[in-house]
Amino acid sequence: MEMIDITPLSLETASQAFAALGSEQRLSVLHVLVSAGPDGISTGLLASRTGIPASTLTHHMRFLNQAGLVSQTRMGRTIICRADFDAVRRLSDYLILNCCADAAEGHRHSEHEANDK
Repeated sequence: MEMIDITPLSLETASQAFAALGSEQRLSVLHVLVSAGPDGISTGLLASRTGIPASTLTHHMRFLNQAGLVSQTRMGRTIICRADFDAVRRLSDYLILNCCADAAEGHRHSEHEANDK
């Protein structure tokens, strides 16, 4: 069974990741990669699905890679791009970790989740 990293993000790491997603095109790239699943997709297919030219896609992938949100693996002559699902989860968790912590009793996030089940 694969271990899931639940280490909370630092403010600096979260800021870098959110900055990388501050572009509509980079957010689109990450969305397509998340949709593709853990096997990822080739850069050619990624360019096709996002409508981003290959040279521009390289630039955006570099930003996302530096933020730790994606990875690229060479398989022969093809480059496979993948979302880092653990990193995306940690970024999401960063936002909701303390959700409603200062809210009045009865308005906390975890109580809403329990009521939704």
